[in-house]
Order: sequence, then structure tokens, then C-alpha cells
Amino acid sequence: RPRADGIATRRKGLAIGVVTADCGPVLFADTENGVIGAAHAGWRGALNGVLEATIAAMEGLGAKRNSIRAVLGPTITQPNYEVGLEMVAEFLDAEPARERFFQPGRSADKRQFDLPSFIVAQLQASGVEGSFVDRCTYGDPDRFFSFRRTTHRGEPDYGRQLSAIALAE
Repeated sequence: RPRADGIATRRKGLAIGVVTADCGPVLFADTENGVIGAAHAGWRGALNGVLEATIAAMEGLGAKRNSIRAVLGPTITQPNYEVGLEMVAEFLDAEPARERFFQPGRSADKRQFDLPSFIVAQLQASGVEGSFVDRCTYGDPDRFFSFRRTTHRGEPDYGRQLSAIALAE
């Protein structure tokens, strides 16, 4: 059984998708060339190239980068995403300009990370038009599951969202 954070297909009638709790579900479509993709983009995956790898897989199936559109589904947003300085260092070591994705945290050793803006910026840097549905998994408990919210509340388990895309037959 394959395990991956990104997938692409040109098969009509086949739904592909990703399961997330706070990470970013990114759905891709090149409707002109009949290719779709899906990626699970947590901070580490987004930093390490899962979006570019998914785009490249789509191109391998005939997609054209300038025809691909991507949508980032519900994910944790900056007010609710506190991270440590070690993570900040991983981002800034490679590219100091990434500091724009971090705001001061509640204490000197914490920062608030803007995962949605980082993902959309990565898409744009890859030459793909991207947008965010502007829904926070952590901040909307009536609609979305959140690993981080469940952990903060001391609850025993958390659910997940499924984000899927398919080409019509």
C-alpha cells in the first residue's frame, strides 16, 4: 500500500484526495489538459517540496504549469499556530525572507506561523495560481477536526477531514 503526501492522475471518474487535521489539503486541477492532483502540505512537507513534487507529477501526466490552479482547503491559521524557534530556524536558514510568515508569539521563545500564506506563496513561486478558502481547522470546532485543538483540550482522539478531487467522466 503506497504512502505519499502527493498524488496526481488523469484518469476520469477516479477521486484522489488527502486526509488532514490541521495540515493544508491542496487540490490541483489543469482542466485544459485533464490532470488533477492532491497534496498533504504540513509545514515540513511544504518546506521540503511536496507542492513542487505534486506539480511535477502532474506535468509528467501532461499538465502545463501555467494552466494548473490550486486551492488550499481548511487548515490551521496563524492566530492558532504557535511554534518554537527551532522550526523558525529551519525556515530562515534556507531563506531569511521567510520571516514574513512569522509573528511574535505569546512568549519570547514562540512564534505564530502563517501556514496558509506560506503554502500559497510556495504555489505562486512554482508558477501555479493558488488560493485559500480562508477556513481555520483549529478555530472552527463545529465544522472541522483539529489535532492541535484536541491536544490542547486533552481529548483522547481527533478526527480528520478528507479533501478530494475527481475528473468528471
